[in-house]
Amino acid sequence: MEKKVEKIVLWLKNQVEQANVDGLLVGVSGGIDSAVVANLIKRACPDHSLGVVMPCKSHSSDQQHAQKVIEACGIKSVTVDLTETHEVMFGTIQEQLRNQDTYNQEQAKLADANLRARLRMSTLYTIATNHKYLVVGTDNAAEWYTGYFTKFGDGGVDLVPLVHLTKGEVREMAEYLGVPDEVVHKQPSAGLWEGQTDENEMGTSYAMIDKYLKGEEIPEEDKKIIEAMHKRSAHKRQLPPSPPQ
Repeated sequence: MEKKVEKIVLWLKNQVEQANVDGLLVGVSGGIDSAVVANLIKRACPDHSLGVVMPCKSHSSDQQHAQKVIEACGIKSVTVDLTETHEVMFGTIQEQLRNQDTYNQEQAKLADANLRARLRMSTLYTIATNHKYLVVGTDNAAEWYTGYFTKFGDGGVDLVPLVHLTKGEVREMAEYLGVPDEVVHKQPSAGLWEGQTDENEMGTSYAMIDKYLKGEEIPEEDKKIIEAMHKRSAHKRQLPPSPPQ
C-alpha cells in the first residue's frame, strides 16, 4: 500500500508540473473516497492543496465527517454552502416548466440530485481557477465502470487518481492513510436524499463489483446488473459524439 500511495502522489506532482498550475483541490463530502484523495493531494502539494466542503441539503453527519477528514490530514479547507443557491435555481426551473405544463414529477428527484452535483462541480472549478489549481476527482474503479457518477457533476474533473482502485483497495488505502474510522466504515452514500445508499440504488454491492472487476465468479443476477450499468453509462466515459466528416 505504501508503494501505491507513493506512486499516486508522484503522479499527482507530475500532473501539477505538466499543467503549469500551482496545486490541487478536492470536494470533501465526508465519504471515504474524497477522504483518501484529500490525503493524497496534501502529500503531493503540502502547501498548495485545498479541501472544499459544499453542503447542499446535506446530512449534518456528512459535514461533521468532512471536518474530521480535514483535521486528520491537516489540509486547508473552505466551506461553501450551496443550499440556498440550489433552492433558488431548482425552484426557478421547476416554475418555468410548470408554466409550460411540461414538468415531469417522476424525474424531479433525479434532476434535483444531479443539479446539486453539477453546482458542486461549478463551485470547485470557480475556486480552482481562483487558486490556479486542478480539480481532483474521487471516482474509484467500481463507480467508473458502472457509471455511478453524475455526468458533468462529480464526473467533471481534471484528474481521477483512484480510477484503477477497487472500493476494497480504497478502503485499505484509507486505513493506511489514517482516515477516521467512522468515515472508513460508514455506509457508502452520495447523500442525494433521505436514506439513500449507493448499494441500494445500484441493486448490487461494491464487493460484487470489485469481484467482477477482478475476474472472479459472482452470481448471474449481479453480473447482469453490473454489465447493464456499464453499457447504459458508456456515454459518461466518452467525449460527446459527433457526426462523421
